[in-house]
Amino acid sequence: QVQLVESGGGLVQAGGSLRLSCAASGTIFSTSVMGWYRQAPGNQRDLVARITSDGSTNYADSVKGRVTISRDNAKNTVYLQMNNLKPEDTAVYSCYCNSRGLSDPRYDSWGQGTQVTVSS
Repeated sequence: QVQLVESGGGLVQAGGSLRLSCAASGTIFSTSVMGWYRQAPGNQRDLVARITSDGSTNYADSVKGRVTISRDNAKNTVYLQMNNLKPEDTAVYSCYCNSRGLSDPRYDSWGQGTQVTVSS
């Protein structure tokens, strides 16, 4: 099992920047996949970005060009740098890790979530 600890959420003005961090601990394979999801009130939880162990990335169309996901494998930490934030980015952001990098939810772990609020 994997434990995820998130940090970096907060309140920012539209056009501002924020960097989220997620530190993972536990049994994590070298092939692991990590990423970020977000959920606004009344909406489903949607993928924001994900990154594989070798650095391949995938972004949601709504944030592509404004966010960058990265990871430090030695520290088992994933980051989400968000720039030019918009009010519609307001949501609870949750870190996830699939410890084996497989399409099997048994190996999924989730962080507690951190609130990001963007004011206009």
